[in-house]
Amino acid sequence: RVQLVESGGGSVQSGGSLRLSCVASGYGFRDFCMAWFRQSPGKQREAVATIDSDGSTSYADSVKGRFTISRDNAKNTLYLQMNSLKPEDTAMYYCAAEVACYYMPSFGYWGQGTQVTVSS
Repeated sequence: RVQLVESGGGSVQSGGSLRLSCVASGYGFRDFCMAWFRQSPGKQREAVATIDSDGSTSYADSVKGRFTISRDNAKNTLYLQMNSLKPEDTAMYYCAAEVACYYMPSFGYWGQGTQVTVSS
């Protein structure tokens, strides 16, 4: 069965960096569209970044130039490098997978989430 396990969250000061990882198992990782979402209390879940099976990427305007999504198909691992973090980036971050990116945002497979907290 599909499993997605995130790690790398934590608490940092404004301007700091974190790298999130998501290890996938149970399916053909390299053939799937992968994405990072985030949700903070009282707000709707939002898509942060996506990376398709061909390596093409897209980003929310709020993170462009600061976050980088990447994947290592040999390791079945998805990454999110987050630089210049701001307090408004504070949220639970989720890794998600689906057979194609056009299903956004209705992805079928989700991890349990990893918390990112940015203090000012």
